Amino acid sequence: MFERFRTFLDGLTGPATRIEHGDPRVAVIALCFQVMEADGRILASERRKMRKIIKEHYNLDDASLSALIEAGETAESEAIDFYQFTAEIKRHLSEEQRIELVGMLWDVVYADGERSEMEDHVIWRIADLLAVSGRDRVLQRQEAAARSETAVPTESQQEN
Repeated sequence: MFERFRTFLDGLTGPATRIEHGDPRVAVIALCFQVMEADGRILASERRKMRKIIKEHYNLDDASLSALIEAGETAESEAIDFYQFTAEIKRHLSEEQRIELVGMLWDVVYADGERSEMEDHVIWRIADLLAVSGRDRVLQRQEAAARSETAVPTESQQEN
């Protein structure tokens, strides 16, 4: 599952020791937050999934991860639309990496075991701005759904 993210994230800059203006990793995290907020709530399972993906594939220590996530969350809270993030990402990522990013966003959606109409809509808009085809968007959704069904539930998910 994380092999495809490694390729995606390897195409970006190395470990976050200093976060610079225009860092595409901040844009990626901001889009994750926009997807998580689409259904009106950010669940702990979604945050954990995002943190795990970002930490493993950027090879970050906890302090660097927290700084990068804080920068992404701040950027997202100040944004008026998706465009500023998708434009930054399009400047830095290949078509294949953008498709993989859409898959990563779907993995965050499925972290809580369900997807909402609003999450569908937000990813559709992001994928469109990233020039990811509808076919690729749907394939990424199906793959993320399959991965989430085969994942072993955490203790907190089993309690719900």
